[in-house]
Amino acid sequence: MELTDKKTAEMFKAFCDENRIKIMKLLQGGEKCACVLLDDLHITQPTLSHHMKILCDSGVVVGRKEGKWMHYSISPDGALKAISVLQELTAVTGQDPSCCKE
Repeated sequence: MELTDKKTAEMFKAFCDENRIKIMKLLQGGEKCACVLLDDLHITQPTLSHHMKILCDSGVVVGRKEGKWMHYSISPDGALKAISVLQELTAVTGQDPSCCKE
């Protein structure tokens, strides 16, 4: 399944904020409860919710509810998809023959 340009932009929006990068680094150690993320990041709960929505919408992070808390982890499938899309976007396929020549 190929991603639309809009879906691709949504995926990479997840990596365009310093707090979301910090969250991804924290999740590298495995699943984390939102309460742990709040303590580690020193941000408010609404701010965390905003960042987690973007990360989850991207498909790179998944959440599961346990009691009143959400637990988040990196999605292996989402991470592989992001890698694949980045490789596809940065692949050089040759020079365009319609390119201007000096």
